[in-house]
Amino acid sequence: MTELLDQAPYGAREDGRLLAELNALTAHHRAGCPAYAQIAAEGPAERIEELPLLHVSAFKHVDLRTEAEDIRHQRTLLSSATSTGVSSRIAMDARSSALQNRSVVSILADFVGDNRRPLLILDSSRSLRSRGQLSARIAAAMGLQPLSSELRLLLGDAGDATSMKWDVVLDVLKGHDELLVFGFTWILWLAWARADIPQPVHDALAGKTIHFVHSGGWKKLEEARVDRPTFDSALLAGLADGSRVVDYYGLVEQVGIIYPLCEHGSRHVPVWADVVVRDPWNHESMADGVGQLQLLNALALGAPYHSVLTEDMGRLLPGPCPCGRSGRRFELQGRIPRAEVRGCANV
Repeated sequence: MTELLDQAPYGAREDGRLLAELNALTAHHRAGCPAYAQIAAEGPAERIEELPLLHVSAFKHVDLRTEAEDIRHQRTLLSSATSTGVSSRIAMDARSSALQNRSVVSILADFVGDNRRPLLILDSSRSLRSRGQLSARIAAAMGLQPLSSELRLLLGDAGDATSMKWDVVLDVLKGHDELLVFGFTWILWLAWARADIPQPVHDALAGKTIHFVHSGGWKKLEEARVDRPTFDSALLAGLADGSRVVDYYGLVEQVGIIYPLCEHGSRHVPVWADVVVRDPWNHESMADGVGQLQLLNALALGAPYHSVLTEDMGRLLPGPCPCGRSGRRFELQGRIPRAEVRGCANV
């Protein structure tokens, strides 16, 4: 589990195969997680829409951890702080982590290529030092490591976007023409796009190919009246034509599955995952219209986060996408009314 990862992320979908894997995961978690067994119905689902689900907030209040002979839990992944101050806690295991790393690399490589280049992360080295726990922010950044030839952290203080180590950026630029830069959306805006970049760094950036990868929502940028074209153009000014900005959506409760925004405004679903849109009032699945997003994936072995009802709203998009990627695609449309603000990762 899962051979689906051997395929291209946006190739032909095998919904029957995915359903079989998700049914197997449900049975696996029922057997190994007593708390989940009290929630999930017995018996296989006949359709994706009939699979048991957990509301995303369950991971804040219930210890959801699946024990099995071949599961070795390593650490706990923490979501960004919400308006309640309570983080989701996701029990991570070695087998799931390996699958999830393959997933992230396969998805991102489809957007930025699979060649190795220096990875610059807008975070501080202190973020790597916590024992047994890992924040969503640094976990997202480390997911790009297989695409990197070397890794540099750019902030002296993780909470201060002005603590950029521009000398590190300049040092990397002297030896490389192509870079990968990761940061949460608001931090990337403050630390790079809106920053007063030192002139030597500004000159060294000219003509370089940089792929900026970011996640974390647009709430603060919308409040500052910064739209996507403004954000992207500020980052890409003076760079080579092959440079691009990749915005992806993802949840700590769905670790390993990310949904980059393609050039035509779609978020594409890889073949080892699925998205169901539900009426927020009665939770019936919807083929059309805006509803609450349920995210599913076949990569969750150590805890039952394989089927999660989010607090995010969106709609499925019909027909093939002009970008050429096949399979399911959707549009993200914000959060349900009165949902908790999810810290720097809110949408």
